[in-house]
Amino acid sequence: MQIQSRQSQPSPALADLPPVLARVLSNRGIKRLDEIDYGLNKLIPPANLSHIDMAAELLADALVAQANIVIVGDFDADGATSCALAVSCLRSFGLPHECVSYLVPNRFEYGYGLSPEIVGMAALRQPDIIITVDNGISSIDGVHAAQALGMTVLVTDHHLPGETLPTADVIVNPNLPSDRFASKNLAGVGVIFYVMLALRALLRKRNWFEQNGISEPNMSQFLDLVALGTVADVVPLDYNNRILVQQGLQRIRQGHARPGIDALLTVGKRDSSKVVASDLGFVVGPRLNAAGRLDDMSVGIECLLSETLEAAMPLALQLDDLNQERKQVQQSMQQEALAEVQKLVIDQANKPVAMVLHDQTWHQGVVGLVASRVKEQLNRPVVALAPGDAENEWKGSCRSVDGVHIRDVLARVEALNPGLMAKFGGHAMAAGLSIKTENLKRFEHAFISAVEEATHGKNWEQTFWCDGELSENDYSLELAEQLAQTQPWGQTFVEPTFEGLFDVIETRQVGETHLKMLVSPANSNQRLDAICFSYFDSHESEPEGQIKLAYQLSINDFRNQQSVQLMV
Repeated sequence: MQIQSRQSQPSPALADLPPVLARVLSNRGIKRLDEIDYGLNKLIPPANLSHIDMAAELLADALVAQANIVIVGDFDADGATSCALAVSCLRSFGLPHECVSYLVPNRFEYGYGLSPEIVGMAALRQPDIIITVDNGISSIDGVHAAQALGMTVLVTDHHLPGETLPTADVIVNPNLPSDRFASKNLAGVGVIFYVMLALRALLRKRNWFEQNGISEPNMSQFLDLVALGTVADVVPLDYNNRILVQQGLQRIRQGHARPGIDALLTVGKRDSSKVVASDLGFVVGPRLNAAGRLDDMSVGIECLLSETLEAAMPLALQLDDLNQERKQVQQSMQQEALAEVQKLVIDQANKPVAMVLHDQTWHQGVVGLVASRVKEQLNRPVVALAPGDAENEWKGSCRSVDGVHIRDVLARVEALNPGLMAKFGGHAMAAGLSIKTENLKRFEHAFISAVEEATHGKNWEQTFWCDGELSENDYSLELAEQLAQTQPWGQTFVEPTFEGLFDVIETRQVGETHLKMLVSPANSNQRLDAICFSYFDSHESEPEGQIKLAYQLSINDFRNQQSVQLMV
């Protein structure tokens, strides 16, 4: 791996900013100050999203008819927040509680999306309408089954569509081929939020709220859910997504978060008044995801729908326990996977272009995390598979690297080997699939061949991009606060990272695997605290002498005393 500094020149419009901040923003493509104005008035209007007016009409008529609606979600944090948002919005718009419910497939029994089996479960509730959130764009058979039973189907999704679209009554997805919505990076929760924005506008136009004595809901009250789902799903934080996330974070900091999010922050030992995007991604999101990985996502959704902290806290504690269990399962699987990789990869200079790993003892709910970890170690696309619940079935998760669109790779595998996979779907960087046991070896060859085809001539050397070095005066609380205030940071709009040479003065191990250091910038008498989380996961000895660090500038708040700390 090589560390390189970005060398972009800030535009004149950023000249009044502190030089380091101007450099950081310029490195992320920011040329004007209004590109970091995260006011709600800057959001792309809902009307720009294809078919959203049709979706609003369908749902407005459903409210008038007091129709029975079932929300079908996904079993990850994006799906959970999408589901909670849809249920909460419809109830706040005046649909009776008994007329709106949700259903999330148990991944171990039914797999992903609106399958015919899930339609059969939904049919027991006799719904007039099924709304999919964070899924549905690939549910060809499920949509057909629902419509055959007389149900109206509204698909809201953000995943990439296949060659054939479902015959849903309405589809809202910014990634439809004909869609002109400027942000293709909305998470599933962002899509359903936009649908509900359009619905509220139509209901207002029809005087629905006034005629029914309902206080018109302020849609900003749902932005904590939008922020959580957007960050947890690791979608690119383009300008529109940064607005949604920053507005949601502000609500949480101001004490306006829903009780379920407050409870999850509490069990994660985070102060909601100081929450940042990474807290949603690394503290709240994993606890929600643990329910879908190991148990039933309804625990997470009920936590998010809780109306009091007293009701939410037991559910948050249950999610915390599931997350601890998930960590133990994941650690065991990762050790086995990395040991297998070490046996297979003898020559580091000639690593395979991709890897397919599977084990009869692995847990299907955690294979995505294992694939991610191995991918980070190898800098190669990785597929990890575990036995499914059906006989002779394996379920897998794929994780990719920059420059390799993993769903396109799977589509190429399918095109050259029709029927080799039972089903597949996903994004550029992550995807899922299911496959029969007898096809595992053929799939491994086909997948590696497709990656070779897609990466012909690719330079595999991994580059870690930084924002340059800091001067001695830059190690200040003032700069750390300026950088913190310019958030949200996240996928493709990464938190500022700097590089430099440091002399190691003291080191000690903290916790099980973390390294705490006292360092001094080269040729300086200044001393700085630094911490490197999970250092001993991949190192046996503590560093000494002069070392090169890539780090983020953070504020350590200990016993009401603030100091600068390097997050290595």
